[in-house]
Amino acid sequence: MTRVLLVDDQEMVRHGLRLILELAGVEVVGEASDGAAAVDAAADLAPDVILMDLRMPVLDGVEATRRITATSSAKVLALTTFDADQHVADALRAGAVGFLLKDVTSDGLVDAVRRAAAGEPVIAPAVLARLMTHFSASPPLPPRRPPGFDDLSEREREILALIGAGRSNAEIAAELVISMATVKTHVRHVFAKLALRDRAHAVVVARDAGVVPPS
Repeated sequence: MTRVLLVDDQEMVRHGLRLILELAGVEVVGEASDGAAAVDAAADLAPDVILMDLRMPVLDGVEATRRITATSSAKVLALTTFDADQHVADALRAGAVGFLLKDVTSDGLVDAVRRAAAGEPVIAPAVLARLMTHFSASPPLPPRRPPGFDDLSEREREILALIGAGRSNAEIAAELVISMATVKTHVRHVFAKLALRDRAHAVVVARDAGVVPPS
């Protein structure tokens, strides 16, 4: 059975999440009302999945996520009422495997928890679209290239740039005039070299690295 830790500074929110999950047969092993308590609870309870609010007192959810993922195998799902795109990027950089808004349906919440526990990335297409819009509208930052970036070939950097621009594998194949099988091989190599968790994480890394598709 999937073991879940609930982290939110509002008791009513935690109660609602607990009710939804327990009715679906998911075990809620504990609750925490701030990021510092979440770090301690994660160490004590060893949950499979942590539903993590991002705006909390004492220690915010982004920093709590960073500390937990550095020392634990727990999968963190960032959960918030705020859809500010910077929160999406910060949570993904910190190690979250997904991002849910608090208006997610009951079925959507349960499905996301189970997928996260199975090691699957969980991020709503609408959230990824907002992230892309935010990045395209915001000014570029000084590049922050991740470990492994220098090991990428020119083609792999091009693939990363196209992923960062929101292109699907089919769109990349058409744009570069290469086969889908070749695209998938390049994508697999890029993900392995940069330790990317999913395409949303790849979008953030591409933006941080300052790679853009050729005009």
